[in-house]
Amino acid sequence: MTDTSDEAIIEKLYEYGERLNEAKDKSQNVEDYENIIKAAKSSSVKAMQLAAQLIPRFFKYFPSLSVRAVDAQLDFCEAEELGVRVQAIRGLPLFCKDTPEHLSKIVDILVQLLTAEENVERDAVNKALLSLLRQDVKASLTALFKHVETVDEQMSDDNLRERTLVFIKDKVFPLKAELLKPPEQMERHITDLIKKSLQDVTGAEFKLFMDFLKSLTIFGDKAPQERVQELIEIIAGQADLDAQFNVSDRDHIDRLIACLFMAIPFFERGASNSRFLTYLNKHIFPVFNKLPEERKVDLLKNLAESAPYTTPQDSRQILPSVVQLLKKYMPLRKAGEEMNFTYVECLLYTFHHLAHKAPNATNSLCGYKIVTGQPSDRLGEDFSENYKEFTERLKCVEELARATIKKLTQGMVEHNKAFAAAKSDEEKEKTKAQKQNTTTGLRNCNNILSMAQPLHAKTPSFTGDKKINLSWKEVAKSTAPSTATSTGVKRPAGAVNGSSSSGPKKGRGGGNMQNQLVDRAFQGLLYGGRSSRGRGRGRGFRGRGRGYY
Repeated sequence: MTDTSDEAIIEKLYEYGERLNEAKDKSQNVEDYENIIKAAKSSSVKAMQLAAQLIPRFFKYFPSLSVRAVDAQLDFCEAEELGVRVQAIRGLPLFCKDTPEHLSKIVDILVQLLTAEENVERDAVNKALLSLLRQDVKASLTALFKHVETVDEQMSDDNLRERTLVFIKDKVFPLKAELLKPPEQMERHITDLIKKSLQDVTGAEFKLFMDFLKSLTIFGDKAPQERVQELIEIIAGQADLDAQFNVSDRDHIDRLIACLFMAIPFFERGASNSRFLTYLNKHIFPVFNKLPEERKVDLLKNLAESAPYTTPQDSRQILPSVVQLLKKYMPLRKAGEEMNFTYVECLLYTFHHLAHKAPNATNSLCGYKIVTGQPSDRLGEDFSENYKEFTERLKCVEELARATIKKLTQGMVEHNKAFAAAKSDEEKEKTKAQKQNTTTGLRNCNNILSMAQPLHAKTPSFTGDKKINLSWKEVAKSTAPSTATSTGVKRPAGAVNGSSSSGPKKGRGGGNMQNQLVDRAFQGLLYGGRSSRGRGRGRGFRGRGRGYY
């Protein structure tokens, strides 16, 4: 191009474009296409915008110029003028329309442009990526997830990875019904991509991926048993169930508890909880007393909710550890003893369900006389001292529970009076929270009484159904405290779940509130950097699995 004036350059570009458009064998017009590429060096904004349209349009006819053409388009993507950049971005998908071999590279380029600061530019990138996904979903997803998979920390760009995750979360996952076709094949492909991406994730990232996998047809309600077990194996991998446990490794403790909570719905669908409970029995129960206090209650709640789905064989193996913990937390005498009511509720519930599956295992542990006709009945041995001790502890627990019910009932009367007298909304809300807290305490105590009373018989009847409604699951439906701490939810003063025998505290927060914590944590994670992610896999797991930090 010899005429350097803007108008002349633009006129020439239109001329080259028209000739290419009209040519029957466009590959003969190499010079015209080369001149369009040269416009990348122009100082004219309009010329650059026009060239950014023409380069992708005729790209497929000039394979020998493909490198120069893409480089020119990339120059436009880095131009100072926003309009040029947006036009260049819009043209990128056209490079792949008839030459799919370039798709992975173009996806790569677009992913790097996700970090653009201008909204209109980022919107153009999103639309271009979606265009490529609709063009070839398998290849596009593969290229996209390469930016999420674990890479050398020296080479990785956290901001780029997180922007890619935002795109996947906001743009890809909501369109799964449209994009993942044929469903069986493409759902399996994206599942495999997600599995590869789980080597180094935060709690919020892991939850994002698991929530998505749960939503896929291949893992839906009609999925075969092996598919549900596949999800459990993914969760177990994140929990590091093959690793030696170190009680000082807070990250592993948090991940283990969060993953066990996440696995419970799949236990309900028939997946095996054996790997989790075996790990707890071998590594966690022996050092339970050394766990951080705030983690103990979360672990016991998850254990209780998992217990109904335990096999008879696993129940028999785990019962001795559960009985030991029961003896530790059920006081032998009322005077001067303290009791954590939530611990006892969890452990009694677990005991009932495990004993229901392996009843004669309690003969040697608790001195019962249950006859199954098997040698494991051990009826010829004397375990009367075990029975005496166990039932004495039960009596003490019942006395403490009844005394606490009396106090809580009196407290409820006072709360009702305070609520009626409250003048401000703040006072009413405070009193309402106290009433709910007291209601939870009453449920807790009543559950303990319901489960303890049948255990006095020499041949007790163990609860194997879900007639007992665990107290915190009731709370989860109706309360949502708003103040969070790094270890979960800050409980109001006088809440129930400490070590005092004055009343059972209600435990950690309910589902709705915890889901809000997950959302906030996730937003902070993706938009605010990966400070919680690093050398340790799964950083950022806190709470019972509802809240991730």
